[in-house]
Amino acid sequence: MTDSVVIIPTYNEKENIEKIIRKVFSLEKEFDILIVEDNSPDGTADIVKVLMKEFPDRLFIEERKGKLGLGTAYIHGFKWSLNKGYEYIFEMDADFSHNPDDLERLYAACHDEGFDLSVGSRYIKGINVVNWPIGRILMSYGASVYVRFITGISVRDTTAGFVCYHRKVLERINLDNIRFIGYAFQIEMKYTAWKLGFKLKEVSVIFTDRTEGVSKMSSGIFKEAFLGVISMRVKNVKKIHPLPQEN
Repeated sequence: MTDSVVIIPTYNEKENIEKIIRKVFSLEKEFDILIVEDNSPDGTADIVKVLMKEFPDRLFIEERKGKLGLGTAYIHGFKWSLNKGYEYIFEMDADFSHNPDDLERLYAACHDEGFDLSVGSRYIKGINVVNWPIGRILMSYGASVYVRFITGISVRDTTAGFVCYHRKVLERINLDNIRFIGYAFQIEMKYTAWKLGFKLKEVSVIFTDRTEGVSKMSSGIFKEAFLGVISMRVKNVKKIHPLPQEN
């Protein structure tokens, strides 16, 4: 077993799932993979299960009963990963919008440089996004500006879903008290880690929109993020996520 696991939530990703798994396993640094599968009707789980015979000690699947939201998928994966003893736990999309080669750079930021959380950021060096319509770029970039203005957090890409956590971050956060499921989930996790005093680093990456499969983006996800940021700003994070001795 390696020290690192990449959590990949899936729903209808038959076009991408085998390619992304093989790409991650081709990297020089070894990563295990956990697929959190939300009962895809397109047979995504069947493809993963065939590959598990080829990679029996590196590829795992957790199947859920339906499409329950990105945030709950990651929390399910976080708990599984902590229970298995991994030191570095990653979030990554299945559709190649996140380049698997960058996993090694996110890992180095935590393992070699000592950061507690590293974020694959689209907005460190300008706007590094490929194949997005201008409206979506402005919405995403504007959301991050809005989050920084409301919360004071220094992270430029607060909605990024390409992340490496050291296990101590996830052990400190009360995962059962994370309430959002879409873009706001990504903001809430970073904001909570920052408020609890963990060290965050943004690693510049190029985000390439999917070329196969169907996007899961919706206007409701952005609405949740917009309204959720205000409630995050006013709540006392340390009371919601107390140190063990404070219980």
